[in-house]
Amino acid sequence: MIQQIQSGNIQSFEKVYQQYHSKLYYYVLRHCHSTYLSEETVQLTFIKMWENRKDLSLQYDIAIQLFRIARSTMIDLLRKERTANRYLLHAVDDISDIQEAGPTDYKEDLKQVEALIEDLSPVRKKVFKLSRFDELSHKEIAEQLSISPKTVENHIGRAIRHLKDKMVFIFWFL
Repeated sequence: MIQQIQSGNIQSFEKVYQQYHSKLYYYVLRHCHSTYLSEETVQLTFIKMWENRKDLSLQYDIAIQLFRIARSTMIDLLRKERTANRYLLHAVDDISDIQEAGPTDYKEDLKQVEALIEDLSPVRKKVFKLSRFDELSHKEIAEQLSISPKTVENHIGRAIRHLKDKMVFIFWFL
């Protein structure tokens, strides 16, 4: 089976996909408790397996190799999500610091943050608001806007990065 996949046999790949897709999904779901991350991890696992099929080892069962790829992919995705959440927490901390400055300062600074959100591209602004204000999951946003969950993740990450960069610049000069 591994040799067939290495040689580019798509039927063998599809057979492995059918055999292990749900097993990988539930393995990842048990560890990260996120349907979005589970789906993303499984998808990326099979993409990586196919792209690196020439590197598959004949010494190890395909299942062992798939679960190793899935584990490392899951860890990478969890790290990315943690980094994005860290950016958001810093932004929230910055806003909390502003609140302590005083009510009038807070209102003015809040207006600046709202203006920064309004400066985002229309789609990015919509995705960010659905995520942070309406508290929708990446999957729910993706379905509502007919885009992929990965695109949602990218929009949120870039929006957070934009807001953080601009807020640091604004608050530096306060």
